[in-house]
Amino acid sequence: MTNSTNGAAGLQLALAWGFVGIPLLWGVTQTIINATALFH
Repeated sequence: MTNSTNGAAGLQLALAWGFVGIPLLWGVTQTIINATALFH
């Protein structure tokens, strides 16, 4: 593999993690906020 292929694969992997991770992080954050409100 050349460096450009590795760079493109790394960028694609980072975009894929961002596409999955950002909504997942949002959902976990909202769950924690709602759970703390429930126990107060």
